[in-house]
Amino acid sequence: MKTRGHKPASLRRRLFVFLALAGILVIISLLAPLLCPNDPNATSAADMNRPPCAEFPFGTDRYGRCVCSRVLMGSRTSIYSAVALVAMTFAAGTALGLMAGWYGGAVDSLVMRLADILLAFPQMVLAIAVAGILGGGMFNAMLAMGITGWTLYARLARAQALTLKEEAYVHAARLSGCSSWTVMTKTLLPNMLGPMLVTAATQIGVMMIGIAGLSFLGIGVTEPQAEWGSMINTSRAYLQLAPWAVLAPAAATILTVMIFNYLGDCLRDYLDVEVAR
Repeated sequence: MKTRGHKPASLRRRLFVFLALAGILVIISLLAPLLCPNDPNATSAADMNRPPCAEFPFGTDRYGRCVCSRVLMGSRTSIYSAVALVAMTFAAGTALGLMAGWYGGAVDSLVMRLADILLAFPQMVLAIAVAGILGGGMFNAMLAMGITGWTLYARLARAQALTLKEEAYVHAARLSGCSSWTVMTKTLLPNMLGPMLVTAATQIGVMMIGIAGLSFLGIGVTEPQAEWGSMINTSRAYLQLAPWAVLAPAAATILTVMIFNYLGDCLRDYLDVEVAR
């Protein structure tokens, strides 16, 4: 029988540190308009490709725009879009997987076959095709990534539902007269949220990289909106002349993805220690 174990202090500290770092990133992205040292969209022919200085901490790009200001504003686009996309795919995939595991039969076959069809194509290749058909823009980029993003949660939720619905407390809830909807939402869902939330936390970085990749290819965010992948694409031709215009958004992307990935790993380890010894 699974018991609640004592969580090591080092694990709690690591989880707290990465929660704090993720919170700082969210706060910075929220306050980005107030933190920007310059107008992120203001161009200046006299300031093209300037190296880092007091006026422009991260230098300027080929249009004379402040890279630091654009990195800060790009954090709003990159972080919020990834979190929103994970939230939407989490909700859709969990609901579909829960119904598939609970009802079985035709519902299970329909949901799982649809997931299998989408998983037959590499996620990024399918996202590029969809975004190319729909055109540029953040909404289309998120839609392209979300088409296959829900399948991971659906498969996990289905597996959890198939296991949990055989538990004694679920049979007791059904015998007490609870409807299927009540059992799914008040009995099954709370008991499967742990692994589902861990998966969602680790997927934030994946979605961020996917959206940045689409923007880098020119089928995601469109200029002049600031987004890290788009900034790298815009400045890559000037890598030798003005490397700071590429390195700043690239470093921001790497650092943010690492923080969210480590947060997901710490959360997974924390929940594993908590529920089992």
